[in-house]
Amino acid sequence: MARSSIIAIGASAGGVRALCALASELPGTIGVPVLVVLHVGSQQSVLPALLNAAGPLPAKHAEDGEPILTDHIYVAPPDRHMVIADGRLRLSRGPRENCARPAIDPLFRSVAESFGPAAVGVILTGNQNDGTLGLFEIARRGGIAIAQHPDDAAYPDMPRSAAAHVALDYTEPLAVIPKLLVDLASGKDGKEKVMPITPLQSEVGQNSEMIERAPFERPVAITCPECGGALHSSEVGTITKFDCHIGHSYTAETMAGAQFDKMERMMRAAVRFLNERAEFCLQMAEQTYSVEPELCASWQAASRQALDRAYKLRDLVEQNWITPERTGARAKGKADSVNR
Repeated sequence: MARSSIIAIGASAGGVRALCALASELPGTIGVPVLVVLHVGSQQSVLPALLNAAGPLPAKHAEDGEPILTDHIYVAPPDRHMVIADGRLRLSRGPRENCARPAIDPLFRSVAESFGPAAVGVILTGNQNDGTLGLFEIARRGGIAIAQHPDDAAYPDMPRSAAAHVALDYTEPLAVIPKLLVDLASGKDGKEKVMPITPLQSEVGQNSEMIERAPFERPVAITCPECGGALHSSEVGTITKFDCHIGHSYTAETMAGAQFDKMERMMRAAVRFLNERAEFCLQMAEQTYSVEPELCASWQAASRQALDRAYKLRDLVEQNWITPERTGARAKGKADSVNR
């Protein structure tokens, strides 16, 4: 088969060890550039130094506008998406995708667009499913899609998601991937390209739970957990995707987790406000105790009411919640492995 021209790798939890292990087995003259995204958020990253110590390929944080050289590893710097545009590396503080910046999907999409069938995308260990959409694009445009075998990954969610939604060319243990990448870069691998998966239609149930008393109206729109803008849903292959009009983007599972986290933060903020109201009303009761007994009694009642509701809301927040977005993927992954 034709040789590949670029390798893009995405990792999250457990990724530092996996990337160092991979770098240690790559030769110093692989003949293609290697682009890496690790979920580091805005925290300081020493990943390039670790990769330099692990293997012969020189590694560095990417710089905006620099050319892409072969036999180099380029790492997305903290708090910046890394993409390819006009044949160069570009960095941006664009909206987070799947709650991450840097995120894997933007890099993979740009690699797919720029290199088409000459691109290789690799998903390694990590939680949730960033990178699946981007890997789908690489496969759709004829590139090679690779995922670490979920059973071999310290955190199998990302490889499992890739296997569930993308027609992977290879699902291999980490120890096998370096040689595979060398073969792809040199054109020695002879495996026929698998055609991409076709979109599947899924039926969504229309039944909603109704509560007693006055029922809520169904919301006009689901809003973005990050900016509050309305979200538009779309289907990319078998993946459900949500985007707001300024660019925040979520897969369904990530959207559910982000929405739940924001809900919990808002409820805990309400607990804090109620507790503060209870304290304010208590202070007002103390000030009016000797001069306006009836008003003092009202302040005391208001304080007790606020404190009572604060405790009730806190208990509600801390109850067990049904979170299929955090359990469904793991259950499905286990079922898939049993079926295989």
